[in-house]
Amino acid sequence: MSRPGWLQMVRLRALNLFALTALLFSTLASATAVDHDPWAPFESTWFDTVSIAGGLPHSITTAVAQDNRGVMWIGTMGGLARYDGYRIQTFETRHGDNAGLPDSYVRSLLTLRDGGMLVGTNAGGLARFNPETDTFQTYPIGVKGTSDRKIYALSNDHNGGVWIATDSGVDHLNLSTNLLTHLHTGPTISKRTFSVRQDRAGNLWLGNDHGLFVRRTGSQRFVRPATPDKIVSTVVHNQIWAIHEDREGRLWAGSGQAGAAYRDTDGSWHGVPGFSGYQDGARQPTVRGFLETAAGVMWIGTDGNGVLAYRPGATRAKTIDHDPAIPSSLPGNTVRALLMDRSGNLWAATNLGIARTNPDARVAASVLPSPLEARALSATNVHAIYVDTRDRVWLGLDGGHIDMVDLNSASMHHLHLGGTQVHRDVQAFAESADGALWVGSQGLARIDPDTLAIQDSIEPRLADTPVLSMQRSGNTLLIGTYDGVYRYHTTTRQLTHFRHEPNDTSSLASDTVREIARIGNTWWYGTTRGISVAHDAHSSRGFTTLAHRADDLTSLPQDYIGSILLDSRQRLWVSTFGGLGVLDPFSSNGPYRFRTISTAQGLASNKINATLADANGNLWLSMSNGIAMVDGSSGAVYNLDTRDGLQIPSYIHVAAAVSPGGELLFGGQGGLTVIRPDLLSSPPPKAPLVITAAKVNGAPLPFGKLPKSDGTITLSHQGRSLQVGFALLDYRAPLETTYSYRMTGLDDSWTEIPKGGLPSAIYTNIPRGSHTLRLRATTRGMHPRTVETDLLVVVLPMWFETIWARIIAVLLFFLLVAALIHLRTLYLKRQARQLQQQIDEHTRDLRAANQRLDQLAGTDSLTGAYNRRRFVELVSEQMNSDRPLCIAIFDLDHFKQINDTYGHLAGDRVIRTAVKLITQYSRQQDLVGRYGGEEFVLCLPESSAQDALETAERVRQAFVANLVTYKGQSILVTISAGIACRRAGESIEQLLSRADRALYQAKHKGRNCSIVEE
Repeated sequence: MSRPGWLQMVRLRALNLFALTALLFSTLASATAVDHDPWAPFESTWFDTVSIAGGLPHSITTAVAQDNRGVMWIGTMGGLARYDGYRIQTFETRHGDNAGLPDSYVRSLLTLRDGGMLVGTNAGGLARFNPETDTFQTYPIGVKGTSDRKIYALSNDHNGGVWIATDSGVDHLNLSTNLLTHLHTGPTISKRTFSVRQDRAGNLWLGNDHGLFVRRTGSQRFVRPATPDKIVSTVVHNQIWAIHEDREGRLWAGSGQAGAAYRDTDGSWHGVPGFSGYQDGARQPTVRGFLETAAGVMWIGTDGNGVLAYRPGATRAKTIDHDPAIPSSLPGNTVRALLMDRSGNLWAATNLGIARTNPDARVAASVLPSPLEARALSATNVHAIYVDTRDRVWLGLDGGHIDMVDLNSASMHHLHLGGTQVHRDVQAFAESADGALWVGSQGLARIDPDTLAIQDSIEPRLADTPVLSMQRSGNTLLIGTYDGVYRYHTTTRQLTHFRHEPNDTSSLASDTVREIARIGNTWWYGTTRGISVAHDAHSSRGFTTLAHRADDLTSLPQDYIGSILLDSRQRLWVSTFGGLGVLDPFSSNGPYRFRTISTAQGLASNKINATLADANGNLWLSMSNGIAMVDGSSGAVYNLDTRDGLQIPSYIHVAAAVSPGGELLFGGQGGLTVIRPDLLSSPPPKAPLVITAAKVNGAPLPFGKLPKSDGTITLSHQGRSLQVGFALLDYRAPLETTYSYRMTGLDDSWTEIPKGGLPSAIYTNIPRGSHTLRLRATTRGMHPRTVETDLLVVVLPMWFETIWARIIAVLLFFLLVAALIHLRTLYLKRQARQLQQQIDEHTRDLRAANQRLDQLAGTDSLTGAYNRRRFVELVSEQMNSDRPLCIAIFDLDHFKQINDTYGHLAGDRVIRTAVKLITQYSRQQDLVGRYGGEEFVLCLPESSAQDALETAERVRQAFVANLVTYKGQSILVTISAGIACRRAGESIEQLLSRADRALYQAKHKGRNCSIVEE
């Protein structure tokens, strides 16, 4: 299909969708909690997804729960996963081991107070996770067990027990005694039960193959609830797959084919408009779960239609589903479970992974591109924004696309320039006195304000001129281009032009004019070489030029100008690529003495594109890497992040405007950002910084034995190694949360974890005594926080480090000294003093000479490390014992290219640097040698394969992080490592040969990696 044909098809589909959604929303009174927000119909719900690529055992997720520590558990069709926002640990079936899951297909999860978890499976019955041992107890099936192997649902009875819905009836588990009993529901009720719920009044509700049933408090009989409404009756007589009680006490029932309905607190039943009963004979998708958001909106998870968001009493539900054109949309439309965690995030278990969204992130919203939605952008990038006198918002996009947003009718119109402008970006708008909208692209276009008809390339003399900016002065358009400024009279069509004159310092500062602003009675032209200020819109020269001067701290921060803004407090803000310039207060006659706000004051970048002021006097600005707010009173700087709803990462154009409702609009690379200053809320709930994984001497601790905040962990005298994984359990902006750690007494400063790395702390050979491991997490955004937690690490002493061993050692030392003194006295009496002095002098000279000769014979002259002969001798001595020992051989990648490119002297520096880094990341007892050429060898006594691999990885990562500098040139060096651990009866030659084979595997794998020889 040709591109124009494809575009026409997409437009027709978008128009049809627009007409349908406009009709639906015209009758929507209050479908969600943000109906008063005019941008809500255009906002995209942003989901972060964890899938197989992130470590899940299966793409189809079926259940989700949060344990008492705050860690998430995710059930899938291929196993169970434990997720702390960074690391995933999976549990699957174990053949021949009762400690594993009885079935990898997890259908339901229920958190227990002791940190454990009940797991209902599809074909293996019920299992209980024991956090003290990280094992599963599987309950029997049949007598004294569950009624069936298939467990559909688990529900708390609010009294120390759990209701269990199975394929053959309902069971009850007493958590104290761990005993199961079967619930007799009567002969007339189907045994096949999909859902069970005990409400706060004590009534027990069952959803099964024949519909919805209830056993009232004090009764022993299950009856069908009375539903006089025919549509509701259709729902409750259908298979009931989900039951939920909301905060107000309403009871919700979701069916297999007839949609959903709810019972109000007064006992009356209501359907969900458009989703109750059969719609013209068509069946509804199966309801898999309910979730009430903090705003009182009910999320209804369906099997195939995504999520329906419905507020009780509204006339229509809003659909949240997968959009193939928006990667951040719901990943799949089959939603089997929903959960709101303790930080307020909403989780949806879909057929393409587990999805999470933060409904509290409302300060910033995103309007994203999609050809499938009428209220989505028609192109990717937003280059220009303009609000006309009718309060309509115009967006200039890529490739001649223009979107007009009418907030009053909650509609969006998609327009497209034609002719020579069809593929050109739309970068500027202006409105003439007659209400017509003028569009700056490749030349000018005009849009009729009533019919929206477009006149393409309306001025032939500008047909080849890219328009960067526009402003209106009466009937004249001031047009900024790459070739200076044009004045165009919209009535007479008169066109004049002025530009930079190299020999005239009072002419335009530069021919590239990116911004034209009317500031009081003056006109400011923002160029790439500063600002030209004119006192008249008709001036062509005689400008006052403002530019950056290195010797003047009150000049402009930089000459590349973005937007120019005069706020209500008469402060002038100028965005540049060197920071934000401020004139406070501003006077049109000067002096122009700027104050600079930059990264030194907290901005995330000095490349400022656009600035806007809100009604509270705060300044908001878009940067190359985000959006920031400057507090109008205190001057404090806040960089927004995804916790505030900011999802579009980059802004490079002077595209910004204030929406009619006071919202601030910023055009970005990937969509439109809407800032709602009035939604600057109080800080979010404080999430804990929790230890989520730990290894002591290489052995993982069970979850139930992980230390809590201010807890203690004890290490025996053997091994003395500790690895701690930790995470801030708010699950928001994991890549924008920075982590660090420090152990008092061992670390001089905090160790920062690189962005994207797993938050973990690793220590080996910790000295005896008590140490405090401090963990820290820092968040950004409008409410930045630093959270710390401490862990007391107690290392038990070895036998010779105890007080009694020390006392005995001191006594033996004194006895030995006394004996030596006595012997030396006898010896001195038998020898002449002079002869003894001569012997001592010769002995010292001989020892020094021998030591020097031995050092020269066993040391590499270039690096000072052991040479190959001496290294083999020392390692051979180590191999006479039965202690563990590992060998790592390192080889510089592409060393010949370094010699050929930079010279052999540079190669020598690289070799010396290699030995320095290997030595730096080795222990005192490790042996470092030069094996030959660009090969080096490291002997690690008392080390396991994992310890040796971690050491080799630290060396390898150090090479990546540290460039070798030679004569002003930076040389990137990588290294490969092969590791082998000694086997019983093995010779040094065999051990080195196996390490060499592992090194060959590392080279064959692609270099810059470490391989352990199996």
